[in-house]
Amino acid sequence: MVHLRDDERLDYLLADEKMRIIQSPSVFSFSLDAVLLAKFTYVPIRKGSILDLCTGNGVIPLFLSKRSHAHITGVEIQERLYDMATRNVAINQLEDQVSMIHGDLKDMPAHFGNRNFDVVTCNPPYFPTPNKDEQNCNEYLAIARHEIMATLEDVVLACSKLVKPGGKVSIVHRPGRLVDLITLFRKYKLEPKRIQFVYPKKGKEANTLLIEGIRDGKPDLKILEPLYVYHDNGEYTDALNEILYGKNID
Repeated sequence: MVHLRDDERLDYLLADEKMRIIQSPSVFSFSLDAVLLAKFTYVPIRKGSILDLCTGNGVIPLFLSKRSHAHITGVEIQERLYDMATRNVAINQLEDQVSMIHGDLKDMPAHFGNRNFDVVTCNPPYFPTPNKDEQNCNEYLAIARHEIMATLEDVVLACSKLVKPGGKVSIVHRPGRLVDLITLFRKYKLEPKRIQFVYPKKGKEANTLLIEGIRDGKPDLKILEPLYVYHDNGEYTDALNEILYGKNID
């Protein structure tokens, strides 16, 4: 029996009728950014350990569990979102592979010790914290969108401490923070290795950035081919359909 609170709903995890996810329009619902990060991220197939910071309702660990048998840990600072993530693990019977921690990402190096994970992922808050009167009155959404509980530097520093030498860190963000991301990656010994820009459609500016760095890696940055979300007619591109549904839609 699935227990839902307030305005929560139970959705399918995209087209996967075997996996379900609890979401809430007023607390947390995953966006395309989470899907893109889960697809972009390198994962070990059989062994290893993966850490997802700012996990929200656990959507990225759920997606990654479909690609890897490695153990996956999600960390979420908001208690309500952590509760949703824990229930999402349970309803998908993933307790043996996925675990959730209610805590601050800044505390995770002390909790786990340094250099313990093969892969660290994060879909962090994108925007600097505005003045109090400009913040979203919904506390859940304000914390998810703005750097209220953690700055971008806090995120990159934690990732650097938690990932093993040679391990990979993947982050999704906005293109306007590219210089900040590269600067912080190198400051904390994460060498940028792959970058991909995501565009709403051809002829538009990129609105999403995916970046991967390797702890103590050697310089060798690859810019991947651009990813377009929509055709001019508003339909998903074949590349996006492949990411969302695992196949091209004719």
